[in-house]
Parts: sequence; C-alpha cells; structure tokens
Amino acid sequence: MIHVFATITAHPGQREAVLALFNTNLPAVLAEVGCISYEAVIDVPDFGGFQTPLGNDTFAVVERWESEAALKAHAASAHMAEYGRNIASLVAKRAINVLHVPA
Repeated sequence: MIHVFATITAHPGQREAVLALFNTNLPAVLAEVGCISYEAVIDVPDFGGFQTPLGNDTFAVVERWESEAALKAHAASAHMAEYGRNIASLVAKRAINVLHVPA
C-alpha cells in the first residue's frame, strides 16, 4: 500500500476556493481503480499542546493507494490535470510526500 501526504498552501484567503475545487474533483478520484482513501483535512482549531498548525491558508490531503501503479495512473489522469489547471492561480505552494510502511 502507498500512502500520500500532500500539503497544499493557497494564496492568502483562497483555501476555501481550492477546497471547493478539491471536493468537485473528489468523486472522480474515489472512483479510480486502486484508490483506498482520499480526503482533505484542516487544523483542529485551538487544539494546543503538541499540535503544529498548518495554518489558515493550508490543508493536507491524506491518501491511500493499493499500489504505485494506481498512484501513477491517478497522477496522469485527465481529471487531475484539469484540477491542477483550475487551482494553479490559487495555490502558493505544495509538498507531496509518497510513503510506505517499512518492512
């Protein structure tokens, strides 16, 4: 299984617009062969203590895929290309971590 943790930072005040586009694209992603889970998450407000907040303009996407091939097909899909075009002017930066459980 492949895990992905993507951190997306929108331009100031644009996070909700990016999340709306994410949610529009979500059914197509969940229908992909090999998609186990795919969800956007934001900070729990004022959790305190050990939390390191992402911030008001940032969200994370937590994903699980059956295989590397499924993730690569997802990245190459037409709906992800369209999503990328739609959010390009709204996003300041992103970081994508592709992970697996060590043997």
